[in-house]
Amino acid sequence: MIKPGFVAAEDRETVTAMLRAQLAGLPARSPFYADLFAGHGVDTAALVTLDDLRKLPFTDKQLLRESQAGSPPLGRHAGADMADVIRVHASTGTTGKPSWVGVTRRDSETWTEMVARAFMTMGARREDVVLHGSGLTLFVGGLPIRDALERIGCTMVPIGTGASDKAVQALESLGVTALHATPSYVRYLAEYVRKLGRDPREFGITKIFVGGEPGGGEPAFQQRMEEEWGARVTEGLGNADMAPVLFAEPPGAGGMRFTGGRHVVVELIDPDTGEPIDPEPGATGELVYTSVDRECCPLVRFRTRDRVLVTGLAGDGAPLIRCVGRTDDMLIVLGVNVFPTAIRDLAQTLHPRTNGVVQVVLPGPGPRVEPPLRVDVELGEEPCDQERLRQEIEELIRARLTVRATVVLVPPGSLERTEMKSRLTRIAG
Repeated sequence: MIKPGFVAAEDRETVTAMLRAQLAGLPARSPFYADLFAGHGVDTAALVTLDDLRKLPFTDKQLLRESQAGSPPLGRHAGADMADVIRVHASTGTTGKPSWVGVTRRDSETWTEMVARAFMTMGARREDVVLHGSGLTLFVGGLPIRDALERIGCTMVPIGTGASDKAVQALESLGVTALHATPSYVRYLAEYVRKLGRDPREFGITKIFVGGEPGGGEPAFQQRMEEEWGARVTEGLGNADMAPVLFAEPPGAGGMRFTGGRHVVVELIDPDTGEPIDPEPGATGELVYTSVDRECCPLVRFRTRDRVLVTGLAGDGAPLIRCVGRTDDMLIVLGVNVFPTAIRDLAQTLHPRTNGVVQVVLPGPGPRVEPPLRVDVELGEEPCDQERLRQEIEELIRARLTVRATVVLVPPGSLERTEMKSRLTRIAG
């Protein structure tokens, strides 16, 4: 059942009517969905309430890749002519080959509205000077974020990635109050500043907005970065295929709430069975999105592969969530699902004996891994009994994640650093 928490009660009737209109016209403009619905023997007219969405088939990334490969450039699912597309974004996924996402003028306006609402929820205000540490390229965390921040009225400083020296110059001279970046870059920039002999806190940032990869909501990460920068950390969640930011964390809420308004319907499902899950506190599942009024790439029941935990409820009853990892990244150790981000969070709790940088070393391609799981963990700046620390990390992993691990402690700076998304696993050799 699609709970009112993901669709505000006052919007439910309107969203249902909009979605019915979208689905009624979809087969005529998207051969992909005409075939998909026919192949599953479903009639979109059967959708009377939002709960009827479960009668429709899922869309997944592989289906979209096949659609695009067979009918370039945007695929049989596009739903709009290229002449009506004003911008193209992309996600690379696990194959490294771009999956193109077209955006019409109306789609762009909708994205700007949704993302601006999300950043306002995270605490962005007109008076903020925001250092934008994400690439203004095909990445949906680039130009759409710029549009939203400018809609709010923020002063936007588009540093992007690969220019940390320019970031420091901006921090020194522009009165920057907020930083937007991936969690990896927030950590990376703090290390970069310290290598210059500077303290990140001296720049006076008060707000850090993170997204683009799981981990920004890890309690240990948030605490560490808040101490490092002297700034409040809040997290957003979205994806290239549906919208750049659809969930956002109100300061101090302990989780992200849905901020997509009337434009997207969200479901929580069991990733193994596909059955719906009530988004009650403590529930875990995979997020599924359906676009309500999208012109280009109007997806129906799109499986995001984002695994989330419902951490609680907001004052109005809206579910609050944390992304605990992606199904694509999940490892299976003797039947136990393990997310590398969870291992990183455990290591982060032992700061300053560790610095929170970890990498899981695999004997071959996952997801199945025979125990013990090898985990490389970087040491922190505080001298310690390394043998005791190693045992402590192994015991934490066994107690919290119920798998055996072999921890290898490595010097600070040994593991790969990136200004975009951290690579938490690697193949040995």
